[in-house]
Amino acid sequence: MELKDLRYFTEVANYGSFTKAAANTYISQPTLSKSIKKLESELKVELFERSTRKLMLTDAGEIVYKQAIKILGATDELSTLLDDLMNLPTGDIKIGIPPLIGTLFFPTIAKNFGILYPEVSLELIELGAKRIEHLVDQGEVDIGIIVLPSDKTKFNTLPFIKEQFMLYTYKEHILAEKKAVELLQLAEENFILFNREFALHELIINHCQKAGFYPNIVYESSQWDLITELVRSELGITLLPKSIFAKMDQNAIKMIPLSSPPMWELGIITKKDRYQSFAVRSLLQFITEEFSGTKEQAP
Repeated sequence: MELKDLRYFTEVANYGSFTKAAANTYISQPTLSKSIKKLESELKVELFERSTRKLMLTDAGEIVYKQAIKILGATDELSTLLDDLMNLPTGDIKIGIPPLIGTLFFPTIAKNFGILYPEVSLELIELGAKRIEHLVDQGEVDIGIIVLPSDKTKFNTLPFIKEQFMLYTYKEHILAEKKAVELLQLAEENFILFNREFALHELIINHCQKAGFYPNIVYESSQWDLITELVRSELGITLLPKSIFAKMDQNAIKMIPLSSPPMWELGIITKKDRYQSFAVRSLLQFITEEFSGTKEQAP
C-alpha cells in the first residue's frame, strides 16, 4: 500500500467524483482510477458504490477513509515536525571540552547558541582532551573540542582556534621584563603544567625537548586557575595560550612572548559514521561561524 494511493482515494471521496478529484490533483482520470483499483485489490474490498448516480463510499470504504485520514494526517505532521526540527532544533547535546578550553569559550557558546536555539540543552563534560576523544569515540559525547592533532580515522575534524603559547611568570621573576624569551632559556626553570590526562602536558614537553631540554616539572594540576595561583606564589613558571591571560590577575602575573612559540591548535571532533542530529549540526555550524574571526590569534 502506497501513501499516494491513500491520498488519491481520500481526494476522490472528498470530491465525490473521479473527474473533480483528477482535476484538483493534476493527474489524469485513468491514472486516478487505476490507483483506486490497485488499493481495492490490495485491501480485497470495494471502496466505492459505483451503481448509484453519485459516487458513494461503501461500508468498507468508510473504514478505510477514516484510517486513511489518520495515516495521512500523521504523515503530514511528521513532515512538519521534521521541518520544524531542521529550522528550530530541539534535544540534548553532550559537548566535551577540557577545562581550559571550556573557561575560554563555553560561556560564549552556551549564551549565544541558547539565544538562537532555546529548545536545545547543552551538557558540558569537562575532562582532558584524551578522555574527551575516548568518550566521543564511544558515542557517549556528541561533540568534542580538543587540542589537535586527532585520529582522522575515527573522527571528523573541523578547525576551531589557533593561537600562540606564552610564558607566564610571577612579577619578580628574572625573565618578567623580557620582551621575548627563547624556550631554551627555560631549561633551569621549574614548570607547572596540566597533568598527563591533558594534551597540553605532552605538547609542552615535546616542544621543550625540541629546544634541547626536558622540563623540570614540579607541579601538575587539572585546573588552570590552580596552575596560575602556583605561578603567582612564585613556585614556578608555566606555558599557556595567550587568550587565558584575560582571565588572570594581571597585577600579579606577567605574560612574556616566546620566540618561535608552540602553537595551540584546537579542533571540533565528531565520531565518523555516526548520525548527527539536526541540533548537533546546528551547533557545529554555530561554533564555526561564531569563532570564524578568531581562527588565528596574532602575537
